[in-house]
Amino acid sequence: MSNPADYRPSNIPTEPGVYRFYDSHDRVIYVGKAKNLKNRLNSYFGSNLAAKTYRMVHTAVRVDWTIVGTEIEALALEFTWIKSFNPQFNVQFKDDKTYPYLAVSLSEEYPRLFVSRQKHVKGNRYFGPFTNTWALRGTVEVLQRSFPVRACTQANFNRAVATKRQCLLGDIGKCSAPCVGWISQDEHTKLAKNLVAYLDRNPTDIAESLQLDMERASANEEFELAARLRDQLEALGKTTEFTETSLNNNFSADLIAIHQEVTHAAASLFSIRAGRIIASRAWIIDLSDVLEEEDVISAALAKIYIESKAPSEILVDREPSDAAAVAEWLGSMAGHKVNITIPQRGDKVEMMRTVARNAHQALIQYLSKRSNDVAVVGRALEEIQSALALGELPLRIECFDISNIQGKHMVASMVVFEDGQPKKSDYRRFAIDDDAGFDDTRAMNHVITRRLKRYLAEREVDINELKMQGGARPKFAYPPQLIVVDGGAPQVSAAYQALLALGLEKIPLVGLAKRLEEVWLPNSPDPIILPRHSEGLYMLQRVRDEAHRFAINFHRSKRSAVMLESLLDEIPLLGEVRRRALLDRFGSVGALKKATIEEIAAVPGIGEKIAGIIEAALLANRSEISVDLGTGEIRG
Repeated sequence: MSNPADYRPSNIPTEPGVYRFYDSHDRVIYVGKAKNLKNRLNSYFGSNLAAKTYRMVHTAVRVDWTIVGTEIEALALEFTWIKSFNPQFNVQFKDDKTYPYLAVSLSEEYPRLFVSRQKHVKGNRYFGPFTNTWALRGTVEVLQRSFPVRACTQANFNRAVATKRQCLLGDIGKCSAPCVGWISQDEHTKLAKNLVAYLDRNPTDIAESLQLDMERASANEEFELAARLRDQLEALGKTTEFTETSLNNNFSADLIAIHQEVTHAAASLFSIRAGRIIASRAWIIDLSDVLEEEDVISAALAKIYIESKAPSEILVDREPSDAAAVAEWLGSMAGHKVNITIPQRGDKVEMMRTVARNAHQALIQYLSKRSNDVAVVGRALEEIQSALALGELPLRIECFDISNIQGKHMVASMVVFEDGQPKKSDYRRFAIDDDAGFDDTRAMNHVITRRLKRYLAEREVDINELKMQGGARPKFAYPPQLIVVDGGAPQVSAAYQALLALGLEKIPLVGLAKRLEEVWLPNSPDPIILPRHSEGLYMLQRVRDEAHRFAINFHRSKRSAVMLESLLDEIPLLGEVRRRALLDRFGSVGALKKATIEEIAAVPGIGEKIAGIIEAALLANRSEISVDLGTGEIRG
């Protein structure tokens, strides 16, 4: 890693601008913007940097900048360079799909309707993208009945003109057949523009226009034209009914929501026009190297609209850090004012929740796909074996995590992954005596010792004799190929002392620290840094995060039981036996509060009289206990 002091620049200007950090291979690894370049760049060379910023400035070997006139110019240049250089430490969007668009070629002499996965031809109007191709095909079929714009290629159109014979779509009423003169060029162009207007705005306006044209044609005794307009009007009504939502017909906006986890995030986009959802899409964002200061929602806005026209209203679930500048930049590209707001009430809030659920689901599907891919799992295990110099693939990995709140109610968890997949039947929870005070390393040593003593005891069991008796092989009769602890050098050292005390120091042991996601080995002064996109690192992160989740769930249940026990201690006529019966039956204050007086009375040894006393105590307790919704802290 480089020393930032070696390349720290001097004489930095104070004007607004955009800067780039380069690595030793002269690759751009980060692009940023600033109102004042001097103040912003100097902040990277101070002390107490955040973890990922620290890693970035120590990976870089030089930095340069470009002065611009305004903050809006800086914003535009920043997003352009991010797209061009794909820097490692900026927000990047993963999308392995090419989504189809609905297109209308207004620039052609006879415009046509078609589906395209490209969006670059000037003069074409594009709508979408659509995530479901089958649904898009159905939409096209309905639209062709409402607006029979030609859908054939230019070669087929020219052939029909030469032979004076329309195609099958003309015969079945899905094309107005301008190739054989059924309608004029002007009429066909108007039909295409009506289609674009229908996709752009409220279908009620188009229906009213068609109604007037039909009545005018009927009054002029142009009955064939009136009949065609009548059929279009009926088909339009069916289309509107088919795509109608509970939203107001005047509502048109794009909704963007972000669901963010520890290592990844997902962005979801819904495009709504005239109260109808006309397109949706999702992207995955890898956060492993994204700097702490990076704004995911601003990056999402740039990703979506840098090549497409932004609508007048964009609704987001969180405010961009530079909302005013982003809105002005998008408006300058779109040619109209763009408002970026957070919905506060009504249907917009409900729709935003739907968009957020889609973002969450997209992330779940992405992570599930990665974790269940045999090739990915195999590569991850091979990378772990190579990086840690293991003698064999770590087919069984056990991970340990300690959980507490302010040193109280300490618990530990053990999760097991076999062949890269969680084996939940082997998960274990440990309650830890914390009377002597909180000590994370002592707790880790204690838990590892308990687990491996179980292994030493079970490996001596005669398996053949156990099978003859109809028993199964003990679950912990063989050691893990890798032990992972949540933490850095202190936790690894404590776990290794447990291995030494039991004579099991040959079992591979590592710690995964959250700060820089570095891997620590016993008796090693320096950690191992796995590559950012390493499947092995992702596997270790997944195992560690699962252990943390399991420990947190156990901690919550234990804390809830402690609260219930404390509450029951204050209720008269409840001895040890009755308290234990209530604890076994309900387990938490919340469960007891939800119970009816009959359910409480049904607990052995309670009865109706004591149940009434308990209910009265609970009612009094409700006014004394409050919950901080921001922190989850329960206050009495």
